[in-house]
Amino acid sequence: MKRRLWLIIISTLFFITAFFVDSNIQWVKLAFFLASYLVVGSEIILKALRGIIRGQVFDENFLMSIATIGAMLIGEYPEGVAVMLFYQVGELFQSYAVDRSRKSIASLMDIRPDYANLKKGDELLKVDPDDVRIGDLIIIQPGEKVPLDAKVLEGNSMLDTTALTGESVPQEVEAGSEILSGCINLNGVLLAEVTKEYEESTVSKILDLVENASSKKSRSEQFITKFARYYTPVVVVIAVLLAFLPPVIIEGATFKDWVYRSLAFLVVSCPCALVISIPLSFFGGIGGASKKGILIKGSNYLEALAQTEIIVMDKTGTLTKGVFKVQQIHPAEEFSQSELLRLAAYAESYSNHPISSSLKEAYGKEIDKELVTHVEERPGHGVIATVEGKKVLAGNAKLMKKMNIPYFKGELTGTVVHVAVDNSYAGYILIADELKEDSPQAIKALKGTNIKETVMLTGDTEAVAQKVAKELGMDQVYGGLLPGDKVEKVEELFTRKSAQGKLVFVGDGINDAPVLARADIGIAMGGLGSDAAIEAADIVIMTDEPSKIPTAIRVSKKTLGIAYQNIILAIGIKIMVLILSAIGLTTLWAAIFADVGVTILAVLNSFRALSVKDL
Repeated sequence: MKRRLWLIIISTLFFITAFFVDSNIQWVKLAFFLASYLVVGSEIILKALRGIIRGQVFDENFLMSIATIGAMLIGEYPEGVAVMLFYQVGELFQSYAVDRSRKSIASLMDIRPDYANLKKGDELLKVDPDDVRIGDLIIIQPGEKVPLDAKVLEGNSMLDTTALTGESVPQEVEAGSEILSGCINLNGVLLAEVTKEYEESTVSKILDLVENASSKKSRSEQFITKFARYYTPVVVVIAVLLAFLPPVIIEGATFKDWVYRSLAFLVVSCPCALVISIPLSFFGGIGGASKKGILIKGSNYLEALAQTEIIVMDKTGTLTKGVFKVQQIHPAEEFSQSELLRLAAYAESYSNHPISSSLKEAYGKEIDKELVTHVEERPGHGVIATVEGKKVLAGNAKLMKKMNIPYFKGELTGTVVHVAVDNSYAGYILIADELKEDSPQAIKALKGTNIKETVMLTGDTEAVAQKVAKELGMDQVYGGLLPGDKVEKVEELFTRKSAQGKLVFVGDGINDAPVLARADIGIAMGGLGSDAAIEAADIVIMTDEPSKIPTAIRVSKKTLGIAYQNIILAIGIKIMVLILSAIGLTTLWAAIFADVGVTILAVLNSFRALSVKDL
C-alpha cells in the first residue's frame, strides 16, 4: 500500500509539472506526461499482459490499459494519464478498506499465543505452544494469554474472555476449572495441566474458522464473479463497435470523436466497485458477528441465515443451563427440609452421578464420610446407605416400589429423588434443569425477526418439555426423543418451509451432531469446548447465550441489505453513465470520477457491516 502511495505521489508531481511546461516545447510536455503515465500505470499494463498470456483477458487491468493507451494514441495525454492516476487512487482506497477490515477481524481475534511457560521440574522454559504436549504443566502469569486448553491445578485468577466470547465480564477460575486458550489471565498466577495439543486447541480451531470463512462464498459473491466474467467481454465488444461503426455509417462522424466516446465507455464499465465491495460487505458482516461472539464459517451461511423460516432448538444445554439444581424440598411431617437434604446428600456422597452432585452442591457443607457406611448403588434406581446408623434410601419411584415403600405419586416436572429412612417415607426432592436467563428474550426476539415457527426438540419427558415450551412461548414442542428421532422430526419440518426458506437447528453440538449436519444451517451453542460443535455446525455461538441467535440473523439481514445496495448503486450509476458516454455527453474525466466515486461509495457502505452498535 505504501509503495502504491509513493507511485501516485511521484506520478502526480510529473503530471502537474507537465502543465507548467511551455506549450512551445511539446516534446518536453509529452515526456512529463509519459513519465507520469509509466510511473503509475506500468504495473497495471504488466498485469494486463500477464492476464492475456494466461487467457484471462477481460479484467479491470485490461480495461484500464486499453482505455488509457487509446487516449494517449489519439493525443488526449492529460486525460489518459488522469484515468490511470485516478484509477490507482481508487485502488489505494480499496486496499486501505480491505486492510482495515482484515485488521478489524485480526484485532478482535488477536488470540494466537506467542509462547507457553513450560514447567520442567524446577525450571520454567519459554517454548512454542506447538511443542507442548497433553499432560505437560504450564504456568500462566498475570497479563499473559492462555496458550493451550488446560485444567487449573493451583491458583485462582480472573480471565478476560472477550476475544473468544465477546463477554466483557471476567471469568473467575480456580483449581479444577477448565480454561480455554486465547483468554487473557488478569491477575493471579495459574499452574495448569494441558488437556489438548495446540492444533486441537480452541484458539487454533477459531483461527482456522476465521481464516477459511472467506473461501465459502455467498450466492451474491458468486453472482458478481459470473457477472464480471460475461459483463466485461460484452462491454469491450460494444466499445469496439462504438469506436468503428458510427464513423462508417453516420455522415460527418469523426473517428477520433467516437474512439474518445468508446474509451470513456470502457473506463466507466470497469466492474471494480462490485468486485471489491460485495465480498467486503460479507467480510465485514463476519467480522461484525465475531465482535458479538458469533463465529460464522462462511459468507454462504451468513447469507442463508437471512432466509430462515423455521428455528428448531434442542432444550438441554441450549435453552436451559444443562446443570441440574435442587428446585424444591418436600419433607414428610417428622422431617425438616434441611434434615431431608442432609440425609440425601450423605447417602449420595460416594456417587458421581449428576443428580448426586446437585444434591451435594445444594447441601453446601462438608460431608463427613465416616458417618456413611454400607453404601449400595443400584443403577437406574438410586442409592441405599447407612447414615449415622439409619438406613437411608435415595432414588426414584422404581426404588420405592422395589422396597415396598409408599411414596408421593403426584405429577412433577423434573427429576424426583424420593427419600426413605428406616423403610419410612421421609419426603422428596425435586431436581430440575434451569432456563438460561436470556432464553425467553431470545424466543421473543426471534419472533420479532419474522421467523414463521419456533420448535423445541428434547429427549426429556413430555411433561418437562411442555412446561419449558410454555414458559418460553415456543410454537411447537416434541419430547422424549432420541438423537435419531430428532433427525426424523427435522425431516418432517422440512416439508413445512418454502422452497427458498431455510431451516436452522440449534444444539449443544455434542449429541446433536447428526441434526446439526442435516439442517440447512447448524448453530452450535456454547460449543467452544466441543469438537463435535466445531466440526458439525456452520455457525458457533461462542457464549452460551441463545439471544445471540436473533443477533446473528440481524447481522445476516443487514449484511445482505448492504450487498444489495452496493449492487444496485454500482450497476445503476454505471448503466446511466455508459449511456451518457455512448451519446457523447460525458468526458474521460467524468467517466473516471464516476467509476472511482462509485467504488468509494460502495466501499464506505460496506464498512457499515462491521458496525455492531445497532445489533
